[in-house]
Amino acid sequence: MFLPHCERRDGRQSKSMFDLPLASLLIIALTFFLAGIVKGVTGMGLPTVAMGILGTIMPPAGAAALLLVPSFVTNVLQLLSGPSFAALALRLWAMMLAILLGTIAGSWLMANDTAGWTTMGLGAALMIYAGYSLMARQLSVPRNLEPLLSPLIGVITGVVTGATGVFVIPAVPYLQSLGLTKDDLIQALGLSFTVSTIALGVGLTSGGALQLDSLSTSTLALAPALLGMWCGQKVRNAISPTSFRRWFLICLLLLGLELVLKQLF
Repeated sequence: MFLPHCERRDGRQSKSMFDLPLASLLIIALTFFLAGIVKGVTGMGLPTVAMGILGTIMPPAGAAALLLVPSFVTNVLQLLSGPSFAALALRLWAMMLAILLGTIAGSWLMANDTAGWTTMGLGAALMIYAGYSLMARQLSVPRNLEPLLSPLIGVITGVVTGATGVFVIPAVPYLQSLGLTKDDLIQALGLSFTVSTIALGVGLTSGGALQLDSLSTSTLALAPALLGMWCGQKVRNAISPTSFRRWFLICLLLLGLELVLKQLF
């Protein structure tokens, strides 16, 4: 177990990625490569997959530290891939502001967890998202309800993000319910995930769970993430997105269950 360049709760400095054995480095590289493939195929999932897998071998704060740079870079690329940034930012600004504030506040839970509750929360978040996505029908939110719902969804998403490092609950189902075009939805997800990543980094840093020099460690995970994303984009048209998404969600469900059970037994 390690928190890269983070202060341990016993006050000692943790190991950096450079101090890790080769097997650990390979696990981290493979994790971000797989997470990048998922993002390349589906347009989302890199932080979720990375947090889910790395959460089984390290505390959530350590996993969150590793995903900051890969998540930020890949989401900015996704955000800039569409033509509707200004319109989406104007439409969703209240939700983004609420995500920012909620994540910074919620990150206190991750930074100060001493009983493993954030690991259990991470597992529960993965199970809820995967279960909902597998079983629920597509919702539709009327445009006149957005001014009321967007800040509420943003706050809840922010608290969940800050506590677990998972950006998708309930932001993704909500954005999917707004009737956006496919390209606008991908760009809106990129906007939401970019704001969440920035807020998570700010929250962990201000809470003392992340030092700025840990960004150099996170940067090492960027190359396999970008390679995986490129591979995912190449194979997106060669496989069934529906089948891929179904098996991806089933794996997330099982991963979340494993994280919960690990804390209970």
